[in-house]
Amino acid sequence: MTSTTLADRIIDFNSNLNIKEPLPERISALNPYLPNSPSCEISERFYQRFYNDNEPRDLILGINPGRLGAGATGIPFTDTKRLLSHCGMTCDFHLHEPSSVFIYEVIDAFGGPDAFYQRFFFSSVSPLGFVKINDKGKEVNYNYYDDKSLETAVLPFIKKSMKQIIELGINTHRIYCLGTGKNYTFLKRFNKEHSFFGEIVPLEHPRYVMQYKNKSIGKYIEKYLRAFDEG
Repeated sequence: MTSTTLADRIIDFNSNLNIKEPLPERISALNPYLPNSPSCEISERFYQRFYNDNEPRDLILGINPGRLGAGATGIPFTDTKRLLSHCGMTCDFHLHEPSSVFIYEVIDAFGGPDAFYQRFFFSSVSPLGFVKINDKGKEVNYNYYDDKSLETAVLPFIKKSMKQIIELGINTHRIYCLGTGKNYTFLKRFNKEHSFFGEIVPLEHPRYVMQYKNKSIGKYIEKYLRAFDEG
């Protein structure tokens, strides 16, 4: 029997994330798991609470962490508001991220955080995020696929991370991809080459739902739940 819990393995995985390859000009990695950072401490408490066992989980993959969600808390699709209101966990700063709003409506409909995280584990195609300095000198969120040279640069990191995610204790026969466009296209092509997973189920990304389909949120919650039921 293993001497570590899933929480231990997730925390160890996060703490060792790094991109060794040089990134394109004006683009840098966003790493919420740096030692002694607030986000590192928050995420460790979260995983110790919800993943302190050795049960396998179904995998849900986002794109990469953003500054206001996982980039701030170290927990994919969880901002500080949902951390307090749904998980009962406090932190010293307050941020609102629209994707987190939708995801926690899905989580509520599924049965709440305890039931949801007992079955699912969130990660991302790229477990580290990216920021770019735009033409106005402002730091903005950036996705791994927004620049072909960035996508090429981080391919070794993505491949290595995906192997490590599976080794945490993940069911590989069926996973869920958040994003039906570029993220799904990349992951489908990537999986065809490496055969990490069986079926990849695409679901609309929470940010897309919140930004463009806000009046139809209930329909997308039901779509998520149907996909989970089929698994």
